[in-house]
Amino acid sequence: MPVLCVNVDHVATLRQARMGIEPEPATAAYMAEMAGAVGIITHLREDRRHIQDRDVEMIRKTCNTRLHFEMAATAEMQGIALDIDPETVCLVPEKREELTTEGGLNCVGREAELKEFLAPLHAKGIRSSLFIDADPAQIEAANTIGAEFIEIHTGHYADAKEINERNVELSRILDGIRQARNLGLKVNLGHGLNYRNILAFKNVPGISEYSIGHSIMARAIYVGLDRAVRDMAEIIRTFVD
Repeated sequence: MPVLCVNVDHVATLRQARMGIEPEPATAAYMAEMAGAVGIITHLREDRRHIQDRDVEMIRKTCNTRLHFEMAATAEMQGIALDIDPETVCLVPEKREELTTEGGLNCVGREAELKEFLAPLHAKGIRSSLFIDADPAQIEAANTIGAEFIEIHTGHYADAKEINERNVELSRILDGIRQARNLGLKVNLGHGLNYRNILAFKNVPGISEYSIGHSIMARAIYVGLDRAVRDMAEIIRTFVD
């Protein structure tokens, strides 16, 4: 059965808006776990716009499930990952001017580089994932790199305004899932998924995890974090394995 992993970055975004001490991402992570999340996601950006080093350290110390550490493929982040020892690292692209991640990591032509980058993490027993678009060439590259997981970027599907455009993007994702499974890769989905558009994947086999943050935190404003996580976890429990 696929499972829910909750991204707590937006808790830090709210805190950093006032550069204060609340709300506390580590508390949100604990509450999400109690409500049914089986993993906590943090993205420590190079510009530290939301999650801070201290947040990662606290969540690592208090996490009762799995810590998924999203990061750019830089020497600084590699060192931090080796130090905090998360269960999984996920390599993502970063641009300073973007509001949020706009697309998948380009792995094509970087296979040797990224394989070498991940080697010390793999040697320590840390699993790896690559956040990529549902593009056949990127999936092939991910397989060559030796990542255990890919996380298919669902943002283009989630952002599509027209039904035809949405169906085209959904078809690409479904094709990508099948291709990845045939190669022996495990598949996660994430970015822009909410309580409605996630239902398109209800009967799609081969998805390990759903990585969701923004829509859960947005719903939590109205119903509370416990209820928001439980509602999403319950939806995912009805999905096929």
